[in-house]
Amino acid sequence: MNRQTKKEPGLIYVIQKHLASRLHYDLRLEENGVLKSWALPKEPPTTGAEKRLAVEVEDHPLGYEDFEGSIPEGEYGAGRVEIWDRGTYQPLHRDQDLREILIQGKKLRGVYTLVRIKDRRQGKENLWLFFRNKNQEKAGLKNEKNSNRKSREKIK
Repeated sequence: MNRQTKKEPGLIYVIQKHLASRLHYDLRLEENGVLKSWALPKEPPTTGAEKRLAVEVEDHPLGYEDFEGSIPEGEYGAGRVEIWDRGTYQPLHRDQDLREILIQGKKLRGVYTLVRIKDRRQGKENLWLFFRNKNQEKAGLKNEKNSNRKSREKIK
Protein backbone atom coordinates (compact mmCIF):
# COMPACT_ATOMS: atom_id res chain seq x y z
CA MET A 1 0.00 0.00 0.00
CA ASN A 2 1.70 3.20 -1.19
CA ARG A 3 1.49 6.21 1.15
CA GLN A 4 0.50 8.59 -1.68
CA THR A 5 -2.48 6.45 -2.73
CA LYS A 6 -3.72 5.87 0.80
CA LYS A 7 -7.22 7.30 1.18
CA GLU A 8 -7.86 7.04 4.92
CA PRO A 9 -6.86 9.99 7.15
CA GLY A 10 -4.16 9.60 9.76
CA LEU A 11 -0.62 8.39 9.98
CA ILE A 12 0.71 4.88 9.31
CA TYR A 13 0.31 2.33 12.09
CA VAL A 14 1.40 -1.29 11.77
CA ILE A 15 2.33 -4.19 14.04
CA GLN A 16 4.48 -6.88 12.47
CA LYS A 17 4.71 -10.32 14.05
CA HIS A 18 8.40 -11.24 13.88
CA LEU A 19 9.66 -14.76 14.45
CA ALA A 20 13.38 -14.07 14.80
CA SER A 21 15.57 -15.65 17.49
CA ARG A 22 12.47 -15.08 19.67
CA LEU A 23 8.89 -14.34 18.72
CA HIS A 24 8.05 -10.67 19.27
CA TYR A 25 5.85 -7.96 17.77
CA ASP A 26 7.18 -4.76 16.16
CA LEU A 27 5.03 -1.67 16.70
CA ARG A 28 5.67 0.97 14.04
CA LEU A 29 4.27 4.50 13.95
CA GLU A 30 4.84 7.07 11.22
CA GLU A 31 6.54 10.13 12.67
CA ASN A 32 8.65 12.83 11.00
CA GLY A 33 9.11 10.88 7.76
CA VAL A 34 10.16 7.56 9.34
CA LEU A 35 8.58 4.64 11.18
CA LYS A 36 9.38 4.95 14.90
CA SER A 37 9.68 1.39 16.15
CA TRP A 38 9.28 -0.58 19.38
CA ALA A 39 9.71 -4.33 19.92
CA LEU A 40 7.07 -5.94 22.16
CA PRO A 41 8.14 -9.30 23.65
CA LYS A 42 4.48 -10.35 24.07
CA GLU A 43 1.32 -10.01 21.99
CA PRO A 44 0.00 -6.41 21.96
CA PRO A 45 -2.54 -5.45 24.65
CA THR A 46 -6.22 -5.56 23.76
CA THR A 47 -7.68 -4.50 27.13
CA GLY A 48 -6.81 -1.83 29.68
CA ALA A 49 -5.76 -4.55 32.12
CA GLU A 50 -2.71 -5.50 30.03
CA LYS A 51 0.53 -3.56 29.93
CA ARG A 52 3.36 -4.58 27.66
CA LEU A 53 7.05 -3.80 27.70
CA ALA A 54 8.04 -1.97 24.51
CA VAL A 55 11.73 -1.63 23.69
CA GLU A 56 12.46 1.30 21.38
CA VAL A 57 14.60 0.15 18.46
CA GLU A 58 16.04 1.84 15.38
CA ASP A 59 13.72 3.79 13.08
CA HIS A 60 12.68 2.11 9.84
CA PRO A 61 12.07 3.82 6.49
CA LEU A 62 8.56 4.49 5.21
CA GLY A 63 7.56 1.59 3.01
CA TYR A 64 8.71 -1.01 5.54
CA GLU A 65 5.14 -1.13 6.91
CA ASP A 66 4.25 -3.32 3.92
CA PHE A 67 7.06 -5.84 4.41
CA GLU A 68 6.08 -9.46 4.91
CA GLY A 69 8.43 -12.33 4.24
CA SER A 70 11.71 -13.78 5.42
CA ILE A 71 14.85 -11.94 6.43
CA PRO A 72 17.75 -14.23 5.45
CA GLU A 73 19.96 -15.98 8.00
CA GLY A 74 23.04 -13.94 8.84
CA GLU A 75 21.21 -10.60 8.49
CA TYR A 76 20.00 -8.52 11.43
CA GLY A 77 16.50 -9.66 12.42
CA ALA A 78 16.72 -12.92 10.48
CA GLY A 79 13.40 -14.75 10.51
CA ARG A 80 9.80 -14.59 9.33
CA VAL A 81 7.83 -11.31 9.38
CA GLU A 82 4.07 -11.00 8.86
CA ILE A 83 1.64 -8.16 9.36
CA TRP A 84 -0.35 -8.75 12.56
CA ASP A 85 -2.34 -5.50 12.45
CA ARG A 86 -2.39 -2.33 10.39
CA GLY A 87 -4.31 0.87 9.96
CA THR A 88 -3.83 4.48 10.90
CA TYR A 89 -3.34 6.46 14.07
CA GLN A 90 -3.75 10.02 15.26
CA PRO A 91 -1.45 11.54 17.87
CA LEU A 92 -3.42 12.92 20.82
CA HIS A 93 -0.47 13.96 23.02
CA ARG A 94 3.26 13.65 22.54
CA ASP A 95 6.30 14.68 24.50
CA GLN A 96 9.72 13.16 25.16
CA ASP A 97 8.43 10.54 27.62
CA LEU A 98 4.80 10.00 26.60
CA ARG A 99 2.77 9.32 23.46
CA GLU A 100 -0.99 9.04 23.61
CA ILE A 101 -2.47 7.88 20.30
CA LEU A 102 -5.80 6.92 18.79
CA ILE A 103 -5.30 3.67 16.84
CA GLN A 104 -7.70 2.66 14.06
CA GLY A 105 -6.43 -0.81 13.19
CA LYS A 106 -8.17 -4.04 12.27
CA LYS A 107 -7.33 -5.70 15.62
CA LEU A 108 -6.45 -2.75 17.86
CA ARG A 109 -8.83 0.20 18.09
CA GLY A 110 -8.96 2.95 20.64
CA VAL A 111 -6.72 5.16 22.73
CA TYR A 112 -3.30 3.70 23.57
CA THR A 113 -0.36 5.09 25.49
CA LEU A 114 3.39 4.62 25.27
CA VAL A 115 5.18 5.88 28.38
CA ARG A 116 8.95 5.85 28.86
CA ILE A 117 10.33 3.90 31.83
CA LYS A 118 13.44 5.37 33.39
CA ASP A 119 15.92 2.64 34.28
CA ARG A 120 18.05 4.49 36.82
CA ARG A 121 20.34 1.53 37.47
CA GLN A 122 21.52 1.09 33.90
CA GLY A 123 20.73 4.50 32.43
CA LYS A 124 18.60 2.95 29.67
CA GLU A 125 16.06 5.23 28.06
CA ASN A 126 14.72 2.87 25.39
CA LEU A 127 12.25 1.05 27.67
CA TRP A 128 8.57 1.96 27.43
CA LEU A 129 5.20 0.59 28.54
CA PHE A 130 2.50 0.17 25.89
CA PHE A 131 -1.14 -0.18 26.99
CA ARG A 132 -4.75 0.45 26.02
CA ASN A 133 -6.21 3.27 28.08
CA LYS A 134 -9.09 2.36 30.37
CA ASN A 135 -10.65 5.75 29.56
CA GLN A 136 -11.75 5.56 25.92
CA GLU A 137 -13.79 8.80 25.83
CA LYS A 138 -11.26 10.47 23.50
CA ALA A 139 -11.97 7.70 20.99
CA GLY A 140 -15.73 8.07 21.32
CA LEU A 141 -15.87 4.58 22.85
CA LYS A 142 -17.35 3.44 26.14
CA ASN A 143 -14.98 3.22 29.07
CA GLU A 144 -13.94 -0.35 29.87
CA LYS A 145 -15.06 -0.14 33.49
CA ASN A 146 -18.61 0.81 32.53
CA SER A 147 -18.86 -1.67 29.65
CA ASN A 148 -17.53 -4.51 31.84
CA ARG A 149 -20.12 -3.70 34.53
CA LYS A 150 -22.93 -3.77 31.94
CA SER A 151 -21.70 -7.16 30.69
CA ARG A 152 -21.78 -8.58 34.23
CA GLU A 153 -25.32 -7.22 34.74
CA LYS A 154 -26.53 -9.06 31.62
CA ILE A 155 -25.15 -12.35 32.98
CA LYS A 156 -27.12 -12.06 36.26
